[in-house]
Amino acid sequence: MEDSSDYLLKVSNLKVELQNQIILEKVNFKIKRGTTLAIVGPNGAGKTVLFKTLLNLLPYTGKIEWAKKIKIGYVPQNISVKDIPISVKEFLSYSRNGADIEGALNAVRLNNAGIANQSLGVLSGGQLRRVLIAWAIIDKPNVLLFDEPTVGVDVGGEESIFVMLNELKKKTDITMLLITHDIHLVKEYTDELLGLNKCMTFFGDSQRIAEPLLQQKIYGEIVCSNT
Repeated sequence: MEDSSDYLLKVSNLKVELQNQIILEKVNFKIKRGTTLAIVGPNGAGKTVLFKTLLNLLPYTGKIEWAKKIKIGYVPQNISVKDIPISVKEFLSYSRNGADIEGALNAVRLNNAGIANQSLGVLSGGQLRRVLIAWAIIDKPNVLLFDEPTVGVDVGGEESIFVMLNELKKKTDITMLLITHDIHLVKEYTDELLGLNKCMTFFGDSQRIAEPLLQQKIYGEIVCSNT
């Protein structure tokens, strides 16, 4: 028998409607503590909208149930830092007083890179993503919502981001929800898979992402009825 306390998040019959247009509907899933969920689907499928809804930034109907005393870390897909004249250390210090900046940088493999005093605007895409992860985890959240972990990262560095996230999960037992388009990384580094295309098209074992018929179902024509 399943223990309800094992679940960090339960979503039931979620529907998001903005400006009289249905963006998401018929979304039902639940996530166990300490697992990694990959959220996949074509562009415009509602993946980022789902994150914003889980963060209570958008109106919705249905039910979103977070476990008690939950603390959420969030890394957005895009953030412009070129014109922000602050260093990595200053940026991370804004999270809260007394933050363990060294520990956060060490967790994302940047502690030995000598970048704490560098400006955010001079960082490579991979370094910036790691700094944003450090910012998201510096308060030691229970769950991390990560929109496109490898956006702006060189092809050779994409897997290293997932390896680092996987190590972080093992050390802290953090639960992760990741929006991504990389099927190989989904299969290799996540536990469960949520397919979205305006509605939920699949929820289950992430290993199934390799199945051509499932990929067609997730990335094909919209199957839900917006009525």
